[in-house]
Amino acid sequence: MDNYQKGLAFVFLTALVSGFSIYFNSLAVKGLNPFVFTTTKNIIVAFLLLGLLFLAKEFNSLKKLPAKQWAKLAAIGIIGGSIPFWLYFYAIKIGSEIYSTPYGVVAGFFHKATLFAFVTILAVVFLREKISKGFLAGGLLLLAGNFLLAQNLLGVGFPELLLFTAIILWAIENVLSKWALRELSGNQVAFGRMFFGSIVLAGLLFATGQGNQFLAFDGPTLFWGLATAVPLFFYVFFLYNGLKHVEASKAAAILLLGQPVTLAFSFLFNGAMPKTIELVSAGLIIAGVILAIGYSKSISTRQNPFTFPRETQ
Repeated sequence: MDNYQKGLAFVFLTALVSGFSIYFNSLAVKGLNPFVFTTTKNIIVAFLLLGLLFLAKEFNSLKKLPAKQWAKLAAIGIIGGSIPFWLYFYAIKIGSEIYSTPYGVVAGFFHKATLFAFVTILAVVFLREKISKGFLAGGLLLLAGNFLLAQNLLGVGFPELLLFTAIILWAIENVLSKWALRELSGNQVAFGRMFFGSIVLAGLLFATGQGNQFLAFDGPTLFWGLATAVPLFFYVFFLYNGLKHVEASKAAAILLLGQPVTLAFSFLFNGAMPKTIELVSAGLIIAGVILAIGYSKSISTRQNPFTFPRETQ
């Protein structure tokens, strides 16, 4: 298995974890302070990733990174690992009743489908990724499949604006991460995202007068923080180790598979049979992913340089 195939495998695993996480987080956030919950969970993941760096013998190389590389990690953490989490989970908490359904279909639509669109645009502009006709056709199927799930549920209100803002920030972070991964390992970028993001999240808690709730470590928040930290750890581990070898646009396309996975979990645990429109949607998404990546080549074979300047450590 070459690096590109390994990268694809990691991104596919990310989609599976993501599909489970959407379902699981929609249960966890109920009745909790979303800001305290998110901060607790992300701090736990940052410590888990620190342990991974020790086990992978990457900690020493992390300490020796120059200031410019640390600045990249800090930017990734601030843009992608802090504020978007607050916006996303708060939107789910305050949104209409549908946001509280087990599989959070509206949040899933905004997150995955919109993220795919913006990551693709940014990757073409800043990373000079090539978009084939097959990818465009697959992208249309992906968007159509997600739209079928949410066509009767979409609205434009404050929760949607919060989600939209979070997704824009995550799309920017995806491109920055792809740039940083040219010289850093996936584990290092994952740690940077969660470490610096956790610092910002904790600071925001205290700045908004919620520090005491965070320090109280109440049972439900701690329990759900630990429970949801595990899938988040695997999500960032698989994502950044996969993104290192796969184009950002194609990685974003594969992540759309998380939506059918979320539906599968909701059917499994709720005992409801899938509706025809949901089966059609899942079929469109799967077909879209196959088209989008079916004729892909490793990014290492492309001759398109990144727009971002290259640096040496």
